[in-house]
Amino acid sequence: MDLFNSALGKNITFLRPAYFIISGFVGIPNIKYYYVFLFFVYIISVLANTAVMGVICLDHSLRTPKYVAVFNLALVDLLGNSVVVPKVLDIFLCNHTQIPYNDCLTFLFFCYLCFFLQALNLVALSYDRVIAIVYPLHYPVKVTHRFMISLIASFWVVVITVMLLTVGLLTRLSFCQSVVIKSYICDHGPIFRLACNDYTPSYVISMMVPALVLWLPLTIVLMSYMCISYALAKVATVQERMKGFKTCTAHLSLVAIYFIPVLITFTLGANIDPNARIINLSLGMVFPSMLNPIIYVLQTREIKESLKKLFKNESFHQEHPLCFYNLLQIYVIEIHILYIRDFLITA
Repeated sequence: MDLFNSALGKNITFLRPAYFIISGFVGIPNIKYYYVFLFFVYIISVLANTAVMGVICLDHSLRTPKYVAVFNLALVDLLGNSVVVPKVLDIFLCNHTQIPYNDCLTFLFFCYLCFFLQALNLVALSYDRVIAIVYPLHYPVKVTHRFMISLIASFWVVVITVMLLTVGLLTRLSFCQSVVIKSYICDHGPIFRLACNDYTPSYVISMMVPALVLWLPLTIVLMSYMCISYALAKVATVQERMKGFKTCTAHLSLVAIYFIPVLITFTLGANIDPNARIINLSLGMVFPSMLNPIIYVLQTREIKESLKKLFKNESFHQEHPLCFYNLLQIYVIEIHILYIRDFLITA
């Protein structure tokens, strides 16, 4: 009963600090070079993801169910890096290590929202590949715009619900001693372990959420490629097998880039150095968002052909002057508005 009351906050007064202190990247020599690296990763990510979304929007031949998922992945990558990198640079480069309580929980919510959506988006792309290779004749029926949009929307609803529950449980905790978060962001585990009341509900959710939105998607992706491998093994010629496998190389690259850093961190667990863990997790959160659009441009024939067509088409330049620059300008203006708002609030 005490546990239930602690989780729901019945007849209990919670002690909430005015702010948390982020204390990651401590004792690492020449760490400022890493911040410069993160800055360039962010710039490339913004340009590349904006370009991919622009190409999909402007080229009617790319408005297929598959590219609904690719567009959503680019959008999530753009949002994810825009949430993490500017704030991390502000915290450590400008030494603004104190984050107000509510801002910290909001930061946590959006960081993990985008991180988990990336994993689920890989499931949508793996479904597309399975149907295209294993059931090619059923592809137009099984992979439709309506289905893909519904699948992507359901992912958003699930992750938003899970994150609201996760953050809601954190608000049921009291912090009466340390407020120092030993991470590079407002990290869930380091936060709830600072509580001085029973944090069992938050601990349980910290076990369940990764299983639901990380390990289950990875299992589904691996099973889908087992089905693809079995289907390709029955193909008569080696050339046809390689042709079918090449359509999966872009997606396989995304899966490897996303899950390998996470698997390394969780496999080593307590044996990994705290600073190495922080750097590994930070790279795992921001690096895939930069590489995903680059991989799709380099390894996907449709996007390469679309880019060539858009840049060579004179009528396109007349109808859509400076379209990519306009998209980027709008995005930069929105970022500046958010920073001005945060500055006015803190001032």
